[in-house]
Amino acid sequence: MNRRLLSLALVVVALAAAGLYHWRAPLSVLLVPRFAQERFAAQPLQALADGLHVGLCGAGSPFPDPQRSAPCTLVIAGTRLLVFDAGITAAPTISRMGFDPGQIEALFLTHFHSDHIGGLGEVMLQRWGTGSHTEPLPVYGPIGVKSVVDGFMQAYRQDHLYRIAHHGPQVMPPSGFGAQARTFAAVGPERRVVLIDEPDLQVVAFSVEHSPVEPAVGYRIRYKDRSLVISGDTRKSAAVQREAAGVDLLLHEALSPELTALLGRAAAAAGRNNLVKIFADIPDYHTTPEQAAEIARDAGVGYLLLNHIAPPLPIPGLQQAFLGQAETIYAGGVRVGIDGDFISLPTASKAIQQSNLL
Repeated sequence: MNRRLLSLALVVVALAAAGLYHWRAPLSVLLVPRFAQERFAAQPLQALADGLHVGLCGAGSPFPDPQRSAPCTLVIAGTRLLVFDAGITAAPTISRMGFDPGQIEALFLTHFHSDHIGGLGEVMLQRWGTGSHTEPLPVYGPIGVKSVVDGFMQAYRQDHLYRIAHHGPQVMPPSGFGAQARTFAAVGPERRVVLIDEPDLQVVAFSVEHSPVEPAVGYRIRYKDRSLVISGDTRKSAAVQREAAGVDLLLHEALSPELTALLGRAAAAAGRNNLVKIFADIPDYHTTPEQAAEIARDAGVGYLLLNHIAPPLPIPGLQQAFLGQAETIYAGGVRVGIDGDFISLPTASKAIQQSNLL
């Protein structure tokens, strides 16, 4: 008797599964309004605990890497959304992480290598379209940022006219299109400049060493009693160590010369001499994971998150090879970043909370 009941139950389950499979398309369509309404009504910034939050909307470099797109970092100070660098997939990744590009308050560029600016056009367009802004996106950057912004404005000139004509000026306010460059020069003996200086929020830019790319900067951000430093692209820099002294989080770029050399040898074996030269050149203006760990140790930071990861790490075990001795040098916690990584630093606390939003 029990066998008959079990057989009958299996038949019922199989028929139900077959029915669900057959009707999967109309059932999924019925779910779309619910999911879309929840997404449109969400207030992810308000849902976060008061604090300083950092998200990797791009943890990679110019190398193709399925886990790490071109450089982009979200910084949420309370409910204020700032973006640092805009790699080519910045806007869609910000959305995939659950945040609204229409709420971006400002964008900060570290330098003008293509992998750091390739997504600027879409960031400024998505911010305008999804937020119906009446003023352009402020884009802070060192000398040269105006040329970059003007170039994207020119490239998107026709597009923005189409969108105003299609959706109307109430939805796409003409005055809010695009971006406005805010140029600064890192001045003084320490070559730093304060860009935002408010009781609860401070953003400081400081010069780093990425020659022949000049100028290049990193950023120090403080929100209430929590702080972080973004190194930008740089070889090991005393300025990064100075600015990172005592911060809760150091977000530092990292490149493995050993793994990059392997790619160079593979390129040589394939007769790709141009790539051989590129792979030989790039280590001299980046920082190794061990060097980043030395900075974190000597600056007394709370946590080290590595980004701008180069080269890619597609094979299990490569991450440990990439780190080398970094975890021995710095015992405070080291993570090799991937897209979607999210670090929360709640105020009135020393907590450092790590998650991934993708």
